Parts: sequence; structure tokens; C-alpha cells
Amino acid sequence: MAGQDYVPLFLPGCEPTVTAAAAITGGQLVVFSGDFTVTPTTAATASKVGVASNTVPSGGSLAVYLKGIHLLAAAAAVAAGVPVKATAAGGVAAWVAGTDDASLIIGHSVAAAAGNKVAVHLP
Repeated sequence: MAGQDYVPLFLPGCEPTVTAAAAITGGQLVVFSGDFTVTPTTAATASKVGVASNTVPSGGSLAVYLKGIHLLAAAAAVAAGVPVKATAAGGVAAWVAGTDDASLIIGHSVAAAAGNKVAVHLP
């Protein structure tokens, strides 16, 4: 069969370069809001999230870390080992069983929140 071999857009461990649809601060949790476009999270979301590599104005380019362990802003107390969800301003909070839908889990904390920051594993 003639033709071009398939080449993925990004490989695991690679960070796609995207455009900011709003001002973004490095280390903020971001959500894809359009084609290769991201904004800071504003609430819990079932959409794919990542972490901004650097601070950029709206329209700027940045890389987004889609996996790994990241130190994120904690909107409230978060214990170690619990599932987390996105919150306003690109932060995270503990996911609440019986209240929150399971689709809102974006990862799990790997340490308890300290100093308004929490280490989170994004799968």
C-alpha cells in the first residue's frame, strides 16, 4: 500500500505548544478551549487539562505539560492520596465522593497541601 506513514502529533513526555486564549500564569492548570488553544480552568471540568509552562498574555504561545507530577495552587485543604478536581483560577481542590461526578477527577494528590500548594499527579 502506497502512502505516508502515520506520525503522531505529540509523543508521551512531549509538551504541545499552544496559544493562550486568555492571560495565563506559569504553573496554572489550563483546559483546552479550542484547537490548540488553552485558558486557565474556571471550575471543575471533564475536559483534558494540563499545566502551563510559562506566563503569557492572551494570544501568546506556551507549552502545556499534559502528564507528570505538578505543584498546583490548592483552593482548599487537600489530603495526600485523594482524587482532585479543577477549580477557578487554574487551581485544584479535593474531589468529593457522592457530590462530584467521577468524570471531574483530573488526577490524585501525592502529598498533603502545604502553603496553598499541592503536588498532583496528572495521568
